[in-house]
Parts: sequence; C-alpha cells; structure tokens
Amino acid sequence: MIYILLNAVPILAATLAGLVIGAFYLRVAGMPRGGVGLLVTVAIAQAWFAAILAGALILAPPKAPDWVMAVGSAVVIWIGFVVPVSIVTLRARNTGAGAVAADCLYWLVVMVTQAVILKSIGLVPPPA
Repeated sequence: MIYILLNAVPILAATLAGLVIGAFYLRVAGMPRGGVGLLVTVAIAQAWFAAILAGALILAPPKAPDWVMAVGSAVVIWIGFVVPVSIVTLRARNTGAGAVAADCLYWLVVMVTQAVILKSIGLVPPPA
C-alpha cells in the first residue's frame, strides 16, 4: 500500500473533486447536508475510492490507450462493485428506483472524474 503514500497528492486532488461533486449533488437533489461527522465519513470514503482507483490505474495492463484504460477502469469498478452494492443497500431501505439511479449516477460521475484527475496529475508505481 506504499503506492498510496507515493501518490498522496493526486489521491487528495481526486478526493477533493469527489467532495465538490457531492456537495453539488446534495444541493441539486435538495438533500440536507450532514454535520461534520458525515463530512469526515464521506471524505474518508472518497479518499478510499481514489486510492483504490489509483491502484487499479497503476496495475492496469496496457491493453488499450492510457485514457481508455483510466476511464474504463473507473467504469468497471463502478459497474462491478458500486452499482450492485448501492442497489441492494438502497432498495433494502425502500429507496425509490429514481433515487437509486441518481445515487448510482453520482458515483459514476465521481469515479470517472477521479480517474481523469489521477491520470492527469500522474501516478507513481511502487518500487519493484
């Protein structure tokens, strides 16, 4: 996990972008903003997503152009992990399908934005 420390700046930048997108989403959706505890929880989750995505981008085999791999990795992680967990969790709480779709779309936008930022800044692989 040394790659997280080596890539602290791009991960932090991607995290901040995710938080900005989240604040915009809350405002547009008319949802109440939580307190400091929620903000800390969301920041940790955004940082973890960015860190995992950074690891995926570092390890992704060069089977396609760099930008295709960057955005594609975000989409694959989103469709493979985020969407199923979001659907199951939110529907179990009787959240309507529209709200579930909106939350899933929010996470797609966050993950693609984070991938673009991580790729734009650049990532350093861990030493071999």
